[in-house]
Amino acid sequence: MDLIYAEATPPGRGGISIIRLSGDGARRLAERLGGALPEARRMYLRTLAEEGEALDQAVLVRFDPGASFTGEESVELHLHGAPVVVRRVARALERGGARLADAGEFSRRALLNGRLDLVEVEGLGDLLAAETDSQRQLAMRTASGEFARRAAGWREKLVRAGALIEASIDFADEDVPDEIPTEVFALTDQLVAEFQRELSGFVAAERVRMGFEVAIIGPPNAGKSTLMNRLADRTVAIVSEVAGTTRDVIELRYDLNGLAVTFLDTAGIRDAADRVEEIGIALAKERAQLADLRIHLSPDGRRVADLWQTGDLVVRSKADIGGQGGISAVTGEGLDALLHELSELLKQRVSQAGVISHERQRGEIEAAALALSNLASLPAELAAEQIRSAATSLDRLLGRISSEDYLDVIFKQFCIGK
Repeated sequence: MDLIYAEATPPGRGGISIIRLSGDGARRLAERLGGALPEARRMYLRTLAEEGEALDQAVLVRFDPGASFTGEESVELHLHGAPVVVRRVARALERGGARLADAGEFSRRALLNGRLDLVEVEGLGDLLAAETDSQRQLAMRTASGEFARRAAGWREKLVRAGALIEASIDFADEDVPDEIPTEVFALTDQLVAEFQRELSGFVAAERVRMGFEVAIIGPPNAGKSTLMNRLADRTVAIVSEVAGTTRDVIELRYDLNGLAVTFLDTAGIRDAADRVEEIGIALAKERAQLADLRIHLSPDGRRVADLWQTGDLVVRSKADIGGQGGISAVTGEGLDALLHELSELLKQRVSQAGVISHERQRGEIEAAALALSNLASLPAELAAEQIRSAATSLDRLLGRISSEDYLDVIFKQFCIGK
Protein backbone atom coordinates (compact mmCIF):
# COMPACT_ATOMS: atom_id res chain seq x y z
CA MET A 1 0.00 0.00 0.00
CA ASP A 2 1.25 3.50 -0.80
CA LEU A 3 2.08 5.83 2.06
CA ILE A 4 -0.73 8.13 3.26
CA TYR A 5 -1.01 10.75 5.98
CA ALA A 6 -3.73 12.92 7.49
CA GLU A 7 -4.41 15.08 10.50
CA ALA A 8 -6.45 12.97 12.93
CA THR A 9 -7.39 15.87 15.20
CA PRO A 10 -9.69 18.75 14.17
CA PRO A 11 -7.92 21.47 12.16
CA GLY A 12 -7.15 24.73 13.92
CA ARG A 13 -5.24 25.85 16.97
CA GLY A 14 -5.10 23.51 19.96
CA GLY A 15 -2.88 21.91 22.58
CA ILE A 16 -1.75 19.13 20.26
CA SER A 17 -2.33 18.00 16.72
CA ILE A 18 -1.94 14.36 15.68
CA ILE A 19 -0.89 13.32 12.20
CA ARG A 20 -1.35 9.68 11.26
CA LEU A 21 0.97 8.00 8.77
CA SER A 22 0.17 4.57 7.31
CA GLY A 23 1.57 2.34 4.58
CA ASP A 24 4.84 1.00 3.29
CA GLY A 25 7.74 3.07 4.60
CA ALA A 26 5.87 4.82 7.41
CA ARG A 27 8.52 3.98 10.00
CA ARG A 28 11.39 4.82 7.65
CA LEU A 29 9.98 8.28 6.87
CA ALA A 30 9.22 9.05 10.54
CA GLU A 31 12.74 8.02 11.56
CA ARG A 32 14.24 10.15 8.78
CA LEU A 33 12.52 13.20 10.29
CA GLY A 34 12.82 12.38 13.97
CA GLY A 35 15.36 9.64 14.64
CA ALA A 36 15.13 6.00 15.68
CA LEU A 37 11.90 4.44 16.96
CA PRO A 38 13.21 1.05 18.13
CA GLU A 39 10.14 -0.30 19.95
CA ALA A 40 6.56 -0.39 18.70
CA ARG A 41 3.77 1.07 20.84
CA ARG A 42 6.23 3.13 22.85
CA MET A 43 6.18 6.94 22.82
CA TYR A 44 9.39 8.79 22.00
CA LEU A 45 10.09 12.51 22.41
CA ARG A 46 11.81 13.61 19.21
CA THR A 47 12.78 16.82 17.45
CA LEU A 48 11.43 16.68 13.90
CA ALA A 49 13.80 18.22 11.38
CA GLU A 50 14.19 18.47 7.62
CA GLU A 51 17.49 19.39 5.98
CA GLY A 52 18.83 20.64 9.29
CA GLU A 53 15.83 22.85 10.08
CA ALA A 54 13.94 21.98 13.27
CA LEU A 55 10.20 21.75 12.60
CA ASP A 56 8.78 20.84 16.02
CA GLN A 57 9.43 18.89 19.17
CA ALA A 58 6.93 16.04 19.04
CA VAL A 59 6.00 12.70 20.53
CA LEU A 60 6.13 9.77 18.06
CA VAL A 61 4.74 6.26 18.38
CA ARG A 62 4.87 3.52 15.76
CA PHE A 63 2.79 0.39 15.19
CA ASP A 64 3.87 -2.81 13.48
CA PRO A 65 1.97 -4.30 10.51
CA GLY A 66 -0.96 -6.34 11.78
CA ALA A 67 -1.06 -4.44 15.06
CA SER A 68 -2.30 -1.03 13.92
CA PHE A 69 -5.72 0.41 13.13
CA THR A 70 -5.21 -0.07 9.39
CA GLY A 71 -3.28 -3.32 9.71
CA GLU A 72 -0.31 -1.63 8.03
CA GLU A 73 2.92 -0.18 9.34
CA SER A 74 1.81 3.07 10.97
CA VAL A 75 3.17 6.04 12.92
CA GLU A 76 1.45 8.78 14.89
CA LEU A 77 3.13 12.19 15.23
CA HIS A 78 1.84 14.19 18.21
CA LEU A 79 2.72 17.79 17.34
CA HIS A 80 2.14 21.13 18.99
CA GLY A 81 -1.27 22.27 17.83
CA ALA A 82 -0.31 25.30 15.74
CA PRO A 83 -1.64 25.24 12.16
CA VAL A 84 1.73 26.43 10.82
CA VAL A 85 3.48 23.47 12.49
CA VAL A 86 0.99 21.02 10.95
CA ARG A 87 1.42 22.56 7.50
CA ARG A 88 5.20 22.48 7.72
CA VAL A 89 5.35 18.84 8.88
CA ALA A 90 2.80 17.86 6.22
CA ARG A 91 5.03 19.35 3.51
CA ALA A 92 7.96 17.37 4.86
CA LEU A 93 5.91 14.16 4.76
CA GLU A 94 4.87 14.85 1.18
CA ARG A 95 8.47 15.46 0.14
CA GLY A 96 9.27 12.14 1.81
CA GLY A 97 6.79 10.29 -0.43
CA ALA A 98 3.52 10.39 1.51
CA ARG A 99 0.27 11.73 0.10
CA LEU A 100 -2.78 13.20 1.82
CA ALA A 101 -5.33 10.46 2.51
CA ASP A 102 -8.77 10.47 0.98
CA ALA A 103 -11.79 10.73 3.27
CA GLY A 104 -12.23 7.42 5.09
CA GLU A 105 -9.11 5.89 3.56
CA PHE A 106 -7.67 4.74 6.89
CA SER A 107 -10.92 2.90 7.73
CA ARG A 108 -11.14 1.50 4.22
CA ARG A 109 -7.67 0.01 4.56
CA ALA A 110 -8.69 -1.44 7.94
CA LEU A 111 -11.59 -3.18 6.16
CA LEU A 112 -9.46 -4.45 3.28
CA ASN A 113 -6.81 -5.73 5.70
CA GLY A 114 -9.34 -7.59 7.83
CA ARG A 115 -9.03 -5.33 10.88
CA LEU A 116 -12.70 -4.30 10.67
CA ASP A 117 -15.77 -5.75 8.97
CA LEU A 118 -18.25 -3.57 7.10
CA VAL A 119 -20.76 -3.43 9.96
CA GLU A 120 -18.00 -2.26 12.31
CA VAL A 121 -17.02 0.38 9.75
CA GLU A 122 -20.60 1.63 9.61
CA GLY A 123 -20.71 1.66 13.41
CA LEU A 124 -17.49 3.68 13.47
CA GLY A 125 -19.00 6.17 11.02
CA ASP A 126 -22.09 6.45 13.22
CA LEU A 127 -19.89 7.00 16.28
CA LEU A 128 -18.05 9.85 14.56
CA ALA A 129 -21.41 11.43 13.67
CA ALA A 130 -23.10 10.79 17.05
CA GLU A 131 -24.73 13.84 18.63
CA THR A 132 -26.52 12.24 21.57
CA ASP A 133 -25.77 9.58 24.15
CA SER A 134 -28.25 7.10 22.68
CA GLN A 135 -26.57 7.42 19.28
CA ARG A 136 -23.18 6.89 20.91
CA GLN A 137 -24.39 3.76 22.71
CA LEU A 138 -25.88 2.27 19.53
CA ALA A 139 -22.76 3.05 17.50
CA MET A 140 -20.51 1.51 20.15
CA ARG A 141 -22.46 -1.76 20.00
CA THR A 142 -21.67 -2.17 16.30
CA ALA A 143 -18.23 -0.52 16.22
CA SER A 144 -17.06 -2.78 19.07
CA GLY A 145 -17.82 -5.94 17.06
CA GLU A 146 -20.94 -7.11 18.94
CA PHE A 147 -22.88 -7.59 15.73
CA ALA A 148 -19.92 -9.25 13.98
CA ARG A 149 -19.70 -11.85 16.74
CA ARG A 150 -23.41 -12.55 16.42
CA ALA A 151 -23.09 -12.91 12.64
CA ALA A 152 -20.18 -15.33 13.11
CA GLY A 153 -22.47 -17.56 15.19
CA TRP A 154 -25.11 -17.44 12.46
CA ARG A 155 -22.57 -18.48 9.87
CA GLU A 156 -21.42 -21.45 11.96
CA LYS A 157 -25.00 -22.72 12.01
CA LEU A 158 -25.29 -22.25 8.26
CA VAL A 159 -22.04 -24.15 7.68
CA ARG A 160 -23.31 -27.01 9.88
CA ALA A 161 -26.67 -27.11 8.09
CA GLY A 162 -25.02 -27.00 4.67
CA ALA A 163 -22.59 -29.77 5.56
CA LEU A 164 -25.44 -32.02 6.71
CA ILE A 165 -27.34 -31.52 3.44
CA GLU A 166 -24.24 -32.03 1.31
CA ALA A 167 -23.53 -35.27 3.17
CA SER A 168 -27.06 -36.51 2.50
CA ILE A 169 -26.56 -35.78 -1.21
CA ASP A 170 -23.00 -37.09 -1.64
CA PHE A 171 -23.49 -40.30 0.31
CA ALA A 172 -27.02 -41.15 -0.75
CA ASP A 173 -25.91 -44.60 -1.93
CA GLU A 174 -24.11 -45.40 1.30
CA ASP A 175 -25.19 -45.41 4.93
CA VAL A 176 -26.33 -41.77 5.03
CA PRO A 177 -29.98 -41.32 3.97
CA ASP A 178 -30.76 -39.01 1.04
CA GLU A 179 -33.43 -37.09 2.97
CA ILE A 180 -32.61 -33.76 4.56
CA PRO A 181 -31.66 -34.49 8.19
CA THR A 182 -34.06 -33.02 10.77
CA GLU A 183 -31.15 -31.17 12.42
CA VAL A 184 -30.98 -28.95 9.34
CA PHE A 185 -34.51 -27.68 9.94
CA ALA A 186 -33.80 -27.15 13.62
CA LEU A 187 -30.76 -25.01 12.76
CA THR A 188 -32.46 -22.99 10.02
CA ASP A 189 -35.60 -22.42 12.12
CA GLN A 190 -33.38 -21.03 14.88
CA LEU A 191 -31.67 -18.75 12.38
CA VAL A 192 -34.91 -17.45 10.89
CA ALA A 193 -36.20 -16.69 14.39
CA GLU A 194 -33.00 -14.80 15.23
CA PHE A 195 -33.13 -12.88 11.96
CA GLN A 196 -36.73 -11.88 12.65
CA ARG A 197 -35.81 -10.63 16.11
CA GLU A 198 -33.10 -8.45 14.60
CA LEU A 199 -35.48 -7.13 11.95
CA SER A 200 -38.18 -6.34 14.52
CA GLY A 201 -35.80 -3.90 16.23
CA PHE A 202 -34.64 -2.22 13.03
CA VAL A 203 -37.11 0.68 12.88
CA ALA A 204 -36.43 1.68 16.49
CA ALA A 205 -32.65 1.47 16.01
CA GLU A 206 -32.84 3.51 12.82
CA ARG A 207 -34.75 6.24 14.66
CA VAL A 208 -32.06 6.31 17.35
CA ARG A 209 -29.37 6.67 14.69
CA MET A 210 -31.17 9.14 12.45
CA GLY A 211 -33.22 10.94 15.10
CA PHE A 212 -36.93 11.62 15.43
CA GLU A 213 -38.91 14.36 13.71
CA VAL A 214 -41.53 16.10 15.85
CA ALA A 215 -43.80 18.58 14.04
CA ILE A 216 -45.38 21.46 15.95
CA ILE A 217 -48.70 22.14 14.23
CA GLY A 218 -51.79 24.22 14.88
CA PRO A 219 -53.61 27.40 13.83
CA PRO A 220 -51.85 30.72 13.17
CA ASN A 221 -50.66 32.63 16.26
CA ALA A 222 -50.85 29.53 18.45
CA GLY A 223 -47.30 30.13 19.71
CA LYS A 224 -45.49 27.56 17.56
CA SER A 225 -42.60 29.82 16.59
CA THR A 226 -42.33 31.20 20.13
CA LEU A 227 -42.05 27.63 21.39
CA MET A 228 -39.29 26.90 18.86
CA ASN A 229 -37.35 29.95 19.97
CA ARG A 230 -37.78 28.94 23.61
CA LEU A 231 -36.44 25.45 22.90
CA ALA A 232 -33.48 26.86 20.98
CA ASP A 233 -32.84 29.58 23.58
CA ARG A 234 -32.34 31.92 20.64
CA THR A 235 -34.31 33.32 17.73
CA VAL A 236 -34.68 30.69 15.03
CA ALA A 237 -38.16 31.67 13.85
CA ILE A 238 -39.74 35.08 13.22
CA VAL A 239 -42.50 35.86 15.70
CA SER A 240 -45.15 38.50 15.05
CA GLU A 241 -48.83 39.18 15.69
CA VAL A 242 -49.51 38.92 11.95
CA ALA A 243 -51.24 35.64 11.20
CA GLY A 244 -49.42 33.53 8.63
CA THR A 245 -45.91 34.88 9.40
CA THR A 246 -44.36 31.41 9.16
CA ARG A 247 -44.44 30.17 5.57
CA ASP A 248 -41.61 27.62 5.39
CA VAL A 249 -40.74 24.68 7.67
CA ILE A 250 -38.08 25.67 10.20
CA GLU A 251 -35.99 22.89 11.77
CA LEU A 252 -34.31 22.73 15.17
CA ARG A 253 -31.97 19.86 16.10
CA TYR A 254 -32.35 19.03 19.80
CA ASP A 255 -30.88 16.58 22.32
CA LEU A 256 -33.90 15.36 24.29
CA ASN A 257 -32.57 13.37 27.23
CA GLY A 258 -30.13 11.49 25.00
CA LEU A 259 -32.43 11.16 21.97
CA ALA A 260 -31.84 13.17 18.80
CA VAL A 261 -35.00 15.09 17.91
CA THR A 262 -35.61 17.56 15.09
CA PHE A 263 -38.48 19.90 15.93
CA LEU A 264 -40.37 21.32 12.95
CA ASP A 265 -42.03 24.73 13.14
CA THR A 266 -44.77 24.80 10.51
CA ALA A 267 -47.11 27.30 8.93
CA GLY A 268 -50.37 27.93 10.76
CA ILE A 269 -53.08 25.73 9.32
CA ARG A 270 -56.14 27.63 8.11
CA ASP A 271 -57.80 28.66 4.86
CA ALA A 272 -54.94 30.39 3.06
CA ALA A 273 -55.10 34.12 2.39
CA ASP A 274 -52.82 34.00 -0.67
CA ARG A 275 -50.97 31.61 -2.95
CA VAL A 276 -47.70 31.77 -1.02
CA GLU A 277 -49.42 30.93 2.27
CA GLU A 278 -51.26 28.10 0.53
CA ILE A 279 -47.94 26.58 -0.53
CA GLY A 280 -46.61 26.95 3.03
CA ILE A 281 -49.63 25.21 4.52
CA ALA A 282 -49.40 22.36 2.02
CA LEU A 283 -45.70 21.91 2.91
CA ALA A 284 -46.56 22.01 6.62
CA LYS A 285 -49.13 19.25 6.22
CA GLU A 286 -46.79 17.11 4.13
CA ARG A 287 -43.93 17.32 6.64
CA ALA A 288 -46.29 16.84 9.60
CA GLN A 289 -47.74 13.65 8.11
CA LEU A 290 -44.25 12.22 7.63
CA ALA A 291 -43.04 13.19 11.12
CA ASP A 292 -42.70 10.59 13.85
CA LEU A 293 -44.96 12.56 16.18
CA ARG A 294 -46.99 15.77 16.11
CA ILE A 295 -47.58 18.32 18.86
CA HIS A 296 -51.03 19.85 18.25
CA LEU A 297 -50.62 23.31 19.78
CA SER A 298 -53.47 25.77 20.26
CA PRO A 299 -54.83 28.07 22.99
CA ASP A 300 -58.05 26.04 23.29
CA GLY A 301 -56.56 22.53 23.13
CA ARG A 302 -57.94 21.62 19.70
CA ARG A 303 -56.16 19.16 17.47
CA VAL A 304 -55.73 19.30 13.69
CA ALA A 305 -58.19 16.55 12.86
CA ASP A 306 -56.87 15.55 9.42
CA LEU A 307 -53.29 15.27 10.74
CA TRP A 308 -54.05 13.41 13.97
CA GLN A 309 -52.25 10.09 14.47
CA THR A 310 -52.22 7.76 17.45
CA GLY A 311 -49.48 8.80 19.84
CA ASP A 312 -49.66 12.51 19.07
CA LEU A 313 -49.77 15.13 21.84
CA VAL A 314 -52.40 17.83 22.27
CA VAL A 315 -51.05 20.87 24.15
CA ARG A 316 -52.70 24.11 25.24
CA SER A 317 -50.58 27.21 24.66
CA LYS A 318 -50.41 30.75 26.08
CA ALA A 319 -50.86 29.76 29.71
CA ASP A 320 -49.36 33.15 30.65
CA ILE A 321 -52.33 35.12 29.26
CA GLY A 322 -55.27 33.24 30.68
CA GLY A 323 -54.95 29.78 29.18
CA GLN A 324 -55.93 27.00 31.55
CA GLY A 325 -53.18 24.44 32.03
CA GLY A 326 -50.83 23.72 29.17
CA ILE A 327 -47.64 25.68 28.55
CA SER A 328 -46.35 29.19 28.11
CA ALA A 329 -43.54 29.48 25.62
CA VAL A 330 -42.97 33.03 26.90
CA THR A 331 -42.43 32.21 30.60
CA GLY A 332 -41.47 28.54 30.23
CA GLU A 333 -44.40 27.36 32.36
CA GLY A 334 -45.22 23.69 31.72
CA LEU A 335 -42.38 23.29 29.23
CA ASP A 336 -40.35 20.87 31.35
CA ALA A 337 -43.42 18.67 31.82
CA LEU A 338 -44.08 18.68 28.07
CA LEU A 339 -40.51 17.71 27.22
CA HIS A 340 -40.56 14.96 29.85
CA GLU A 341 -43.79 13.53 28.41
CA LEU A 342 -42.38 13.69 24.89
CA SER A 343 -39.15 12.05 26.02
CA GLU A 344 -41.00 9.17 27.68
CA LEU A 345 -43.13 8.57 24.56
CA LEU A 346 -40.08 8.44 22.30
CA LYS A 347 -38.13 6.22 24.71
CA GLN A 348 -40.99 3.71 24.59
CA ARG A 349 -40.65 3.62 20.80
CA VAL A 350 -36.93 2.80 20.97
CA SER A 351 -37.07 0.42 23.92
CA GLN A 352 -36.90 -2.59 21.58
CA ALA A 353 -34.13 -1.20 19.37
CA GLY A 354 -31.84 -3.84 17.92
CA VAL A 355 -28.29 -3.49 16.63
CA ILE A 356 -28.93 -3.11 12.89
CA SER A 357 -29.74 0.47 11.97
CA HIS A 358 -28.80 0.78 8.28
CA GLU A 359 -31.05 -0.11 5.37
CA ARG A 360 -28.22 -2.11 3.79
CA GLN A 361 -27.94 -4.29 6.89
CA ARG A 362 -31.71 -4.81 7.03
CA GLY A 363 -31.79 -5.85 3.38
CA GLU A 364 -29.10 -8.51 3.76
CA ILE A 365 -30.70 -10.04 6.85
CA GLU A 366 -34.09 -10.07 5.14
CA ALA A 367 -32.53 -11.83 2.15
CA ALA A 368 -30.92 -14.44 4.42
CA ALA A 369 -34.22 -15.05 6.24
CA LEU A 370 -36.09 -15.40 2.94
CA ALA A 371 -33.53 -17.88 1.60
CA LEU A 372 -34.08 -20.15 4.63
CA SER A 373 -37.87 -20.06 4.52
CA ASN A 374 -39.78 -23.17 3.40
CA LEU A 375 -36.73 -25.42 3.08
CA ALA A 376 -38.89 -28.41 3.98
CA SER A 377 -40.71 -28.13 0.65
CA LEU A 378 -37.49 -28.26 -1.41
CA PRO A 379 -35.38 -31.18 -2.61
CA ALA A 380 -31.97 -31.48 -0.99
CA GLU A 381 -30.06 -29.89 -3.89
CA LEU A 382 -32.22 -26.75 -3.88
CA ALA A 383 -32.18 -26.56 -0.09
CA ALA A 384 -28.37 -26.63 -0.16
CA GLU A 385 -28.38 -23.79 -2.69
CA GLN A 386 -30.70 -21.71 -0.49
CA ILE A 387 -28.36 -22.19 2.47
CA ARG A 388 -25.44 -21.04 0.32
CA SER A 389 -27.50 -18.00 -0.68
CA ALA A 390 -28.12 -17.15 2.99
CA ALA A 391 -24.38 -17.47 3.69
CA THR A 392 -23.66 -15.13 0.77
CA SER A 393 -26.03 -12.54 2.27
CA LEU A 394 -24.13 -12.71 5.56
CA ASP A 395 -20.82 -12.32 3.69
CA ARG A 396 -22.18 -9.21 1.97
CA LEU A 397 -23.44 -7.95 5.33
CA LEU A 398 -19.93 -8.12 6.79
CA GLY A 399 -18.23 -6.81 3.66
CA ARG A 400 -16.52 -10.02 2.61
CA ILE A 401 -18.31 -9.59 -0.71
CA SER A 402 -18.76 -5.90 -1.48
CA SER A 403 -19.45 -3.57 -4.36
CA GLU A 404 -16.70 -1.00 -4.83
CA ASP A 405 -19.36 1.60 -5.66
CA TYR A 406 -21.09 0.95 -2.35
CA LEU A 407 -17.81 1.20 -0.43
CA ASP A 408 -17.18 4.56 -2.11
CA VAL A 409 -20.55 5.81 -0.82
CA ILE A 410 -19.78 4.67 2.74
CA PHE A 411 -16.25 6.00 3.06
CA LYS A 412 -16.75 9.38 1.43
CA GLN A 413 -18.91 10.28 4.46
CA PHE A 414 -15.91 9.81 6.78
CA CYS A 415 -13.61 12.64 7.74
CA ILE A 416 -10.07 12.77 6.37
CA GLY A 417 -7.82 11.18 8.97
CA LYS A 418 -10.28 8.36 9.76
